[in-house]
Amino acid sequence: MTINDIRADFALLDDWEDRYRYVIELGRALPPLPEDLRTEANKVRGCASQVWLATKPAANGMDMQGTSDALIVQGLIAVLFAVYEGKTLEEIAATDAQGIFAELGLSEHLTQQRSNGLASMVKRIHTDAEMMLAA
Repeated sequence: MTINDIRADFALLDDWEDRYRYVIELGRALPPLPEDLRTEANKVRGCASQVWLATKPAANGMDMQGTSDALIVQGLIAVLFAVYEGKTLEEIAATDAQGIFAELGLSEHLTQQRSNGLASMVKRIHTDAEMMLAA
């Protein structure tokens, strides 16, 4: 699933409730995060729910895995992964993911706590990409 696929699907959904359910379904489609990756180092601070993101360098960018104990946050993780899919580390570090969330209308439908959590996840991915670039 690419971000362009998600944009196209959002365009077909008239109602915010349908979009909300769609985001949850995207999250359910993510592969499960192995228990050994649910570590303190992979835990994202600043999220109201439990969120873990595990990243590692890949041949052409970054491999990302993640999960949350909240269905909507799990869906936000899936959308984030779609935003960064196929990008180099440089592109990941420079991508305005929150701008894309605003473009999709997701930002205006998130609570302040969810928005803060999303910002924490974006910051974490950007920081990981920058650290990989510096290595």
